[in-house]
Amino acid sequence: MRIFSGVEQVPADWARSAVSIGKFDGVHAGHRALIDAMLLAADAEALASVVVTFDRNPLALLAPDDCPTALVSIRQKLDLLAGTGVDATLLLSFDEALASLPAEDFVRLILVDTLHAARVLIGHDFRFGAKGAGNAALLCSMGAELGFTVDVIDDVHPDGDRRISSTWIRELLDSGDVAGASRLLGHVPTVRGEVVHGAARGRELGYPTANLAAESEGLIPADGVYAGWLVDDGVRFPAAISVGNNPTFEGVPHKQVEAYVIDEDLDLYGHCVEVEFAERIRGMVAFTGIEPLIEQIGDDVEKARALLAVA
Repeated sequence: MRIFSGVEQVPADWARSAVSIGKFDGVHAGHRALIDAMLLAADAEALASVVVTFDRNPLALLAPDDCPTALVSIRQKLDLLAGTGVDATLLLSFDEALASLPAEDFVRLILVDTLHAARVLIGHDFRFGAKGAGNAALLCSMGAELGFTVDVIDDVHPDGDRRISSTWIRELLDSGDVAGASRLLGHVPTVRGEVVHGAARGRELGYPTANLAAESEGLIPADGVYAGWLVDDGVRFPAAISVGNNPTFEGVPHKQVEAYVIDEDLDLYGHCVEVEFAERIRGMVAFTGIEPLIEQIGDDVEKARALLAVA
């Protein structure tokens, strides 16, 4: 997948394109339905397939107090988009200039002059241009004038009335329901970060853990213990994962992510790894002493082993 960080990076001779536009936070199953429809259109009409997205949630600029925590970092979003098979992503910087760009100018500059759009695919709630003035009706009327067609793709409703959304997924992660979040995402919730030195308490207890730096990427689920995977350089290792401030000990950073790789003792310091959350085992609790804690960790590891079908 080619990545264009701004319209100036798109070649002047870029091919006629099928284009989908949106925030794509999490690149969840609803987003994938939109992208899949775009890929089908591109294949049928021999068009390039292009996703247009933003380097931040527009609310981060327009209403910072109302801006939710992102499900994924920009780098994670681009990796997920690359996995869908699209030809290119145009990553726009959502700054004051873009926020004030009239909707009609957005269409002409980005869709027509830059991407040479022949098909444009959007979701029902997509808005664009200054003050969100642009909508599907405007796109359709401009498309008739400028030579592209517009498809509005239906939302995905897995359980009835509620559509898949980043908000719903965020709620599930905040409650620790990583399995439910995975179902809506179409992939496992993942946190990416550098493995740093901790207090080595896990090693002292017989369960050495890889501790992620506080500046990790991706929304961390609720405090608790999870079964999942640690991915290092493309190799996935089954793991029991702890999230939280570890109430048994003082001085542990809030929302610390620690992964014990089952039956392995790996030297991962300085590595950038991914921690994937498959199932929640339990919430976080404080123990009255070390022995009950060790016993509980052993039980957690066995439950993770069973959930992950590790021999």
